[in-house]
Amino acid sequence: MRKAIAGALVVACFSAYADDEPNSGHKMTKKGRGDAAAIARAMSAGPRSISKDATIMKVTADGKMSELRKGTNGWMCMTMSAAPDATPMCADKEWQSWTDAYLNKKDPEVKGIGTAYMLQGDKGASNTDPYADKATAHDWVVSGPHIMLLTSDPAQLDALPTDPWNGGPWVMWKGTKYAHIMVPTAPMPKPAAKPAEKK
Repeated sequence: MRKAIAGALVVACFSAYADDEPNSGHKMTKKGRGDAAAIARAMSAGPRSISKDATIMKVTADGKMSELRKGTNGWMCMTMSAAPDATPMCADKEWQSWTDAYLNKKDPEVKGIGTAYMLQGDKGASNTDPYADKATAHDWVVSGPHIMLLTSDPAQLDALPTDPWNGGPWVMWKGTKYAHIMVPTAPMPKPAAKPAEKK
């Protein structure tokens, strides 16, 4: 899921920064029916004070990016698929730049505090491996509503735990160049208990 988010964010990032030249090289599909629901879903990822002026994007059924609304505040809110319950996210410019680095396996150049909102939660990601795309028993985390933070000083992450169920913020992907802070805004859903092994 996180890889899908990253890919979608990078495409959206180019849209947010693209010049208004007709031959910019970035093609988008035109708006269609059902966009009001997709816009509302994308905006639900962040506070209204941010999402009301953000660029709104969605991934269409054929995997293409569609700009539903051009924004004015540098933020981008999007849905990750064409499904009505698609995971939404709102990201500032630092997070859009970070995601470009993540997708291209480059070193992120975080120049300040970066903020992204996922107030509808997500559908799961590895807590240790930035590129894992399948659920694993020991480190797969399904997060409820949360905020994600970037810092330009990785040392600031040292004092934070990696346990998603510690009752507060934790570091995802600690020890990698893509480490970031996860801040739950509601209690984290507990993982399903494993059935007892038969002896």
